[in-house]
Amino acid sequence: MTTNPFLANFRPYIADSVKNLRELTIVPLIVGTLLGIVFGASSMYLVLKVGITVSASIPVAVISITLFRVLSKLGMRDATVLEHNIVQTAGSAGESIAFGVGVTMPAIMILGFDLEIWRVTLVAVLGGLLGILMMIPLRRALIRDQHGYLKYPEGTACAEVLKAGANQESRNASIEAATTRADAGITSGGKIIVIGFGLGFLFNTLMQVFKSWKEVPAKEFGKSFEGGSISLENNPALLGVGYIIGPRIAGIMFGGGVLAYLVLIPMIKYFGGGLTEPLPPATLLTIGKMALEGKDSIQTTYILYIGAGAVAAGGMISLFRSLPVIIKGIRSGIADFRGSNKQTVEEVLPRTDRDLSMKWVIGGILTLILIIALVPTLKMNILGAILIILFGFLFVTVSSRLTGEIGSSSNPISGMTVATLLLTCLVFLLIGWTQPDPYFVTALTIGGIVCIAASNGGTTSQDLKTGFIVGATPWKQQIAILTGALASALVLGPILIGLNNAATVYVPVAPTAFATEFRIPSGQLLQEDGQLKTEQVTDKALNDNTAYYIWHNTDVNQGETGRYLVNEQGKPVYLVDPGINGAIRERTDGTTVTKYNAPKATLISYIIKGILSQELPWGLVLLGVMIAIVLEISGIPSLAFAVGLYLPVAVSAPIFVGGMVRWMVDKDLIRKLQGRNLTEEELTAETDKSPGVLLASGYIAGGALAGIMVALATEFLGQIMQTFTKWSEANNPFYAGAQSDWLSLVPFTVLCVLLYYTGRELLFKGKDELR
Repeated sequence: MTTNPFLANFRPYIADSVKNLRELTIVPLIVGTLLGIVFGASSMYLVLKVGITVSASIPVAVISITLFRVLSKLGMRDATVLEHNIVQTAGSAGESIAFGVGVTMPAIMILGFDLEIWRVTLVAVLGGLLGILMMIPLRRALIRDQHGYLKYPEGTACAEVLKAGANQESRNASIEAATTRADAGITSGGKIIVIGFGLGFLFNTLMQVFKSWKEVPAKEFGKSFEGGSISLENNPALLGVGYIIGPRIAGIMFGGGVLAYLVLIPMIKYFGGGLTEPLPPATLLTIGKMALEGKDSIQTTYILYIGAGAVAAGGMISLFRSLPVIIKGIRSGIADFRGSNKQTVEEVLPRTDRDLSMKWVIGGILTLILIIALVPTLKMNILGAILIILFGFLFVTVSSRLTGEIGSSSNPISGMTVATLLLTCLVFLLIGWTQPDPYFVTALTIGGIVCIAASNGGTTSQDLKTGFIVGATPWKQQIAILTGALASALVLGPILIGLNNAATVYVPVAPTAFATEFRIPSGQLLQEDGQLKTEQVTDKALNDNTAYYIWHNTDVNQGETGRYLVNEQGKPVYLVDPGINGAIRERTDGTTVTKYNAPKATLISYIIKGILSQELPWGLVLLGVMIAIVLEISGIPSLAFAVGLYLPVAVSAPIFVGGMVRWMVDKDLIRKLQGRNLTEEELTAETDKSPGVLLASGYIAGGALAGIMVALATEFLGQIMQTFTKWSEANNPFYAGAQSDWLSLVPFTVLCVLLYYTGRELLFKGKDELR
């Protein structure tokens, strides 16, 4: 007998006795998988830009309800509430995998190795599936037995959306049919997401393809405040992120940007501007000759290391703060894992309590571990596989429990990844595994798989909580999320590679860049399976089809460090500036490209290189650590501030604007709800379901996908895209080059106004049924 009073009084929306309501059918599974790929791709874009993602479950659920309701009016069968749950379950996997891939895999390239598609795809697939399989044995303890104690806020909110949008067939089968409300507000919400998607997509297309306004309006201050600057990236996706995460976190993040660009950079410029020698870690330029941003700038040479130290400290602090929950989760996780097999054997379980067979779960985990240990592409070994088992189970358990207590958005996955890498690198250091090849990649692969597994473990927990409330069959949900995770993992790798290649710039090497007689020994050229590896220039404007050898220069005494293409005579011909973490934003023909900062991937590369090679400027890193500690002492969440400190202020500024729009909207909504005597948590839940959140979700998906499609089109249709740009320069009356910076903010302001009035339910509104 259970002693949980919440569980004793709980009844799912669809009772266990209902056996014939459609659930795991092919069309909802396909729709959910495709939506998972779409939101996974947009999440990949976000994590490369700002290092964060937002939950996709509720937007996917609303789109599912709207889509099937429209199809039912065209003669097709409407979906049941359990089928909609399958859609959101399969659709949520892409976002969590995108976060893990985007946080870890670009670090391979930053460390000086090639970003290979098979390695990225294998890490995504193995980490995604491992996280789901490791979470399944914990479902009964965390989702069922802890019902009422572990809230799982996103999963519970998604269940309410599904119940509110249930069709008549589901309502007839439900014990709550008499109290279930109509669904007009849900279908109206789906239309709002579509409108937001269209606006975000159109905005970024007009800006990036036709150059109708400037992407980053900026203002640098004069001599009286030399080094100070402010800028804002015209990006609807970042505006939507700010609206969803809310004013507090958005404001704290922007505060980090303000400290970097209006305090630290001006201070460095003021105190170091008169130096006649480069100040380490700079090797080429003095501070007086450095730009504020870009390659070899003050931001990339000094601020990045300060920000990296702050991010690392913030992640570790958030992890240590969760230690009591972690210890409790480890104990209960081990007990639950042991007890789950016994329970399934000893009793006949109801429909709503049946997981995948433990034989399949354990067999699947062992198979994945064997693949990790044996596939040469991963450069893994037995010790690495053991560390993945230990850290994977630990952090999947912690992540699954923490999402129940504080929600997915506050789950410190970054801290868990940093802890995994720190411990892994320390183990490698103790046994003498410090060579860059293969141990840098081995350590990163361990961190990547554990990060993705922990992220997907938390997402799986939220989905299973949604299913628990609506009365789903767990094993069917588990098949759905395994399917969605596999499909998203197979697609996200190529998207990551494509985004990097599309923004890669090839810079011809000047004859004076290296000594006249400089030759690269063949042993320094990149090899694979004993063969020298070659690469062709992808920039069509250079009109160069030669296959060059690849060389990674890590010695500042030889010349500028970086990745080079080398000719048959062993002389560097091109410096390759990557799209991810690169600094050169203009090609030789004058066209501009959009770079991706990948803040957390850069941090991870610093951790690996700093411990195994001991080559970090620790003075700057420790300054960042001290900033994080001061913030925590002051009661301010340091991780969000640290991310803002690390990123260009142009990225955190639109997030801040979105947060301010949300603040103004929430003031109005809270005033309307004052008579309902709601708690603070209930008020937050109500504002989280406003139409503004749905429009912001549309901005994110539309703006991000437009950015991805433009980047991929530039990669594969470079000449056509250049023709569009040149036509716009000659014929577009709104061409960005002819505008002032502040005039370029007008379209962005229009998006803000639309978001404000939609949030207040004065625009794009339907019946207020979400509340």
